[in-house]
Amino acid sequence: MTTAAPRASGAFPAEPPFPPTVIEELLRLFGRAVRAQQLYLPNNPIYRGAIDALRAAFPPIWEQVDELAFAVTETELRWCDAVVLEETSKSADSLPWIFYKDGVREVRLFAGFEGEEVVKLLEILQRARKASPDEDDLLTLLWEADFVHLRYRYVDLGLEPAAPLSDGMQATERPPHELRAEVERSVESSPPLVNVADFDSTLYFLDEREIEYLRGEVRREYASDLRQNVVAILLDVFEQQSDGEVRAEVCELLENMLLHLLSAGRLSNVAYLLRESQTAVQRAPNVTAEQRERLGQLPGRLSAPEALSQLLQSLDESADLPPEAEMVELFEQLRPTALATVFGWLPRLQNPRLRPHLERAAGRLSGSNTAELVRLIHSPDRAVSIEAIRRAGALKTPAAVGPLGKVMNDPDAELRQVAVQALSEIGTPGAMQALEPAVEDPDRDVRLATARALGARAYRPVLPRLEAVVKGKALRDSDLTEKMAMLEAYGTLCGEGGVSYLDGLLNGKGFFGRREDAEMRACAAMALGRVGTESARAALRRAADDKEAVVRNAVNRALRGGA
Repeated sequence: MTTAAPRASGAFPAEPPFPPTVIEELLRLFGRAVRAQQLYLPNNPIYRGAIDALRAAFPPIWEQVDELAFAVTETELRWCDAVVLEETSKSADSLPWIFYKDGVREVRLFAGFEGEEVVKLLEILQRARKASPDEDDLLTLLWEADFVHLRYRYVDLGLEPAAPLSDGMQATERPPHELRAEVERSVESSPPLVNVADFDSTLYFLDEREIEYLRGEVRREYASDLRQNVVAILLDVFEQQSDGEVRAEVCELLENMLLHLLSAGRLSNVAYLLRESQTAVQRAPNVTAEQRERLGQLPGRLSAPEALSQLLQSLDESADLPPEAEMVELFEQLRPTALATVFGWLPRLQNPRLRPHLERAAGRLSGSNTAELVRLIHSPDRAVSIEAIRRAGALKTPAAVGPLGKVMNDPDAELRQVAVQALSEIGTPGAMQALEPAVEDPDRDVRLATARALGARAYRPVLPRLEAVVKGKALRDSDLTEKMAMLEAYGTLCGEGGVSYLDGLLNGKGFFGRREDAEMRACAAMALGRVGTESARAALRRAADDKEAVVRNAVNRALRGGA
């Protein structure tokens, strides 16, 4: 294995150690991974394939060199003075331009970058593409990421084309004792400054115990949460001061604090403000109805569609979510009015780490606010309606049966299918009754789901309607899956009374000695297996040697009890 020769930072070898086409292919795979990051979720096979292909391109390169250094221009990436990527457009889709416009002039990759850090860089580039002028630029995002296997050099754009002011890999390389010596020299060379050494060992100089106490107090002060202290002080003032003007001013300050903390991403402080404000309004004396209403509306402001949507969008696009405890504490403050917004966001989430928190919040709100959940079944937002139907089924909510019955008449086939599943999970007689007409639904998938649900629940009142479907001409023109679902449900419900008809399907002959088609006879055999009586088994044995293989297999399964 060869190793790249040591060189000064920012210098490149005149001759490349291997053909630049290898690096060009690597950057092509990197561009493909960038596009996959934009278009697909992390669990998508296309996304995983792009990342795996990019990672596989690095090991052969590390066998030749220890690092890759790229010089960045407006439209090019250069390696060893060779152009390995050229993109003429200066847009958000141009990789050289994304680095160049924020001042990055050199990027160095080291062995090990292809592990977790390559995904981290892809996420940063995605955020930089979508960032507004008020959001962090690429340099800030790179600095926050604290890469181990990536280094960069940049220039202050206000001074360009001056020499680079800082180096992403040199900022922390100076030993602390050198920095201290430099500061001491600057202090000694400045006569107006007071030298602490002049006061050492004097009568009034602090001893070691007092110095340690001061250090501890400074550490404690820096570790304290100033924002939370401010909220606590405001609430104390609200409780202790009964003057109307004072309390009105406190309410206004708390409302402004809520917006400030949300925009700053201080979720634990937001949760603290909402929780303690409700406690304070109950504890404070002589609270007027207006004051009680004003503080009582604070949690509702967070749960309002506009505010909560902005918060969820910010969290969904964030590369680093707040700690789990803060997320849990915040979502526990949501009110029932947030349920529609939460349901609407669940199918749209792209951040897999945010989903469990939002799922738990949806479950808590759904379980404790049945009336709101049932109301959302008829939401004009299709995504909200589908999620509400699923939650009503998962919670086995009897109050949802009536609204779900109305959904069964909705023109949207997917809504009807989700409603069938929910009614099946609720499983009450009323829910099963609402399912009955769906065995004749115009949509095949709805009919299938209904037949399986009614058969699984052994709901016998549907038998006359199901028998009409089984004996109708339309079933014979349907596919095998539907024939099987309908006949198996019929076999589960018909009992001894249906053996004669099923026997006729399996073994009977029509005019000119013709029989039913093989698929229909096989399904009839499976249905007889569901009946399970002695006469049903006798009918099955008569077809045990049938010349049609599919019929024989179905008969054998039914006789073994596999149906």
